Amino acid sequence: MIAIDNTLISEDIIQQHFVCDLTLCKGACCVEGDSGAPLTKKEAKNIKDNIKKIKPFITKKGAEEIRQIGTSTLDEDNELTTPLVQGKECAYVYFTNGIARCGIEKAFNKKEIDFQKPISCQLYPVRITSYKNYDAVNYHKWKICSPACSCTNQIKIPIFKFVKNALIKKYGKDWFEKLSFIAKKIRENNGD
Repeated sequence: MIAIDNTLISEDIIQQHFVCDLTLCKGACCVEGDSGAPLTKKEAKNIKDNIKKIKPFITKKGAEEIRQIGTSTLDEDNELTTPLVQGKECAYVYFTNGIARCGIEKAFNKKEIDFQKPISCQLYPVRITSYKNYDAVNYHKWKICSPACSCTNQIKIPIFKFVKNALIKKYGKDWFEKLSFIAKKIRENNGD
């Protein structure tokens, strides 16, 4: 584990490689799983306050699910998440050529709202668990991401670089620079 400020980071974040390829996985992380995307309280409020601007970019089934249960929900661990449509895809998803995409992000790209999408989605495959005194920053290994892992043999982008912008958004540029420095030292020590 690597300690930076109030975070403990798994070395997998710097040693494992990852490149998402939506043409291969079809956005499966937006469709599969036991619960929706983790949300912060601020994100849940932003979504609720902007739902009228987001709805044109999601499916009718997603909009109906939101109408019935709300713009966010609590999962089995009592954590805020996006709602799921009948226990399947995220209520904020839409599909293009069979690929699941984020309606919140589309609303952002169309300049309808001023937030991109939940930070948990931007960070994936990194998952953050917050404890009283620190955040645990880990690589979430999931079989649906095997296409991303298989193409990394050619591209070789460390996970922390793949999600660089999201990590900077979450923890700041100084934090990311510290992580980059540590990653460089570890690679040098390993002869990479």
